[in-house]
Amino acid sequence: MTATVAPETAANAPMPARPALAQDWRRLVRMGAVGAVAQIFIALSNMPVRLDERLVVKPILSLGYLCLLIVPFAAGHRVGHQIEREGVPQHTAGAHEVAGGAACGAIAGGGLSLLAVLLANFDLREPLVNWSPMLAELLAFGHTTGFAVVVWLLIGTAVGAAGGGLRLLGPRSQRAAVTMVLTVAGAAVLEPLVVDLAEGMGLEALSDRLYHRRGGVNWTSALVLAAVSGILAVLGRGRMRQAREHIAALEGAKRTRTNLGLIAATAALLVILPLFAGKLTNELAANVGLFVLLALGLNIVVGLAGILDLGYVAFFAVGSYTAAVLTAATSPRIHPELPWLVALIIVVVVTGLVGLFIGAPVIRMRGDYLAIVTLGFGEIIRLIFLSDWLSGWFGGAQGITKIPGAGIFGLTSVAGTDPRRVFYLVLAFCAIAIYVSWRLERSRLGRAWMAVREDETVAEAMGINTVNVKLLAFVVGAVLGSFSGAIFSAKVGSVFPNSFLILVSIVILVVVIFGGMGSIVGVIAGSAVLIGVLGGPKQPGLLAEFSEFKLLIYGALLIWMMLARPEGLIPSVRRSRELHQQEMAQDAWLKGQVEDDNGSDNGNGNNNDGRQAAAAT
Repeated sequence: MTATVAPETAANAPMPARPALAQDWRRLVRMGAVGAVAQIFIALSNMPVRLDERLVVKPILSLGYLCLLIVPFAAGHRVGHQIEREGVPQHTAGAHEVAGGAACGAIAGGGLSLLAVLLANFDLREPLVNWSPMLAELLAFGHTTGFAVVVWLLIGTAVGAAGGGLRLLGPRSQRAAVTMVLTVAGAAVLEPLVVDLAEGMGLEALSDRLYHRRGGVNWTSALVLAAVSGILAVLGRGRMRQAREHIAALEGAKRTRTNLGLIAATAALLVILPLFAGKLTNELAANVGLFVLLALGLNIVVGLAGILDLGYVAFFAVGSYTAAVLTAATSPRIHPELPWLVALIIVVVVTGLVGLFIGAPVIRMRGDYLAIVTLGFGEIIRLIFLSDWLSGWFGGAQGITKIPGAGIFGLTSVAGTDPRRVFYLVLAFCAIAIYVSWRLERSRLGRAWMAVREDETVAEAMGINTVNVKLLAFVVGAVLGSFSGAIFSAKVGSVFPNSFLILVSIVILVVVIFGGMGSIVGVIAGSAVLIGVLGGPKQPGLLAEFSEFKLLIYGALLIWMMLARPEGLIPSVRRSRELHQQEMAQDAWLKGQVEDDNGSDNGNGNNNDGRQAAAAT
């Protein structure tokens, strides 16, 4: 009997993996040199010394040493990276991955060895003013310079080899290893939050077992957390994927009921959790909520309409000052002392008019010109509030103080002295902003915004009044920003011009880009991660030690996001397709070439199939 081969078998067969490739030494040296420069830069910024006070695992590792060890690990892992393309076979991972990672890590560690030698033999305080003598002691581990040179070379080699060896693991094992590391690091970062919640719930014994009394996760607890998280990552991944696929497959009323159930569960958690939290957690959550409001407003302007607005802080300032003037008895010229809800209506109208005033003269501009003009308007608004010309209205540099709390229907007053009430007020306005954003995104106006974002010329040719559409984006974004400003003035009890620096606009834009432009869930996640952990321009986060390095970390995150994940942390589907359209087209072209080659071989009567069939007779 003769065994036949189906014609489509060759076309549908997976591409075979290529054997291990010879080491690319040029790439290895380049990656190691980048790692060495990065480690030297981090060390000279004095970040390791400032972060050495915060322990990750007691007594093994601190944040100071962790920020140095991440670099050789990342370099060792990255040096073996292969670009995945449809129809292009991948090289199999082997011992060369570990060897390349070790060599790359050794070069990166050599940067710190060189720095330790330079600090010990030369006076670098004059050209490099940020480093302190404590840095030399930290790099030498309290020993001699020779000891530091040898140890950092060995550490770099070992950590780089670990980064390269991670590629030898299967997908499930890689996921488990990454989850274990992130769980232990996350427990250390969230220590103030966990301790605060444990005290509110009466679980002090659990937090005492988890953390050392001087800070940091106990090494025994770290092992338990790593083991449990690794097991859950292996066992629970399939179930989570099945749950997501099941939810995605739902349609109609079932999909609506499922989404409403998830929203209700999240809302119930956000309402109940503050009751057991202390002032630290509630204050942190309130600050995050204020930036969620601002980011949702900017997300409409930038994420949906594609208008790069660098002066968004102007609407935040207008909302704060208008609420202060209308509610405070200490307002310089007029002090009607209106109820907060009545003043909020006027705040919305005034801020909407300011949005029209700013948007009307610049709305026909595009790209960089529009960004520069909005940046100028944002700074002009701040200088108006600061000027002596209007000091009789807004207090000038002295600002407006003794602003009363937000009175809600005459039942209670929400002020900064009670962070829990502030959080509930912010949560209510965040719910309104999320609903408005969600409805607008799926409306005719939202589709017009997205059309303008994709191509304004084509949108105008299709009959969309781009001027009106962009003006409406400015107005809606301004109104949402005014909500945050009105709550901010009632929470803090005073407003000053230096609270509305242009840096606030930059931070809000970073939140939107990091979370995912056009994505409501992404904006919320970006605010929670950046503002909650690192803090805002003047608001502390969980990692107070990072206060003077916030802008440095923001910049590094932006660079990484633009290179590795330009669509954001949790992107919208439409935005992700727009950004990866060229890559998808290239993959489709490569796939078509492979299929054409296979089809031509089968169509031309390739004798390989005939010989294989004859051999199987």
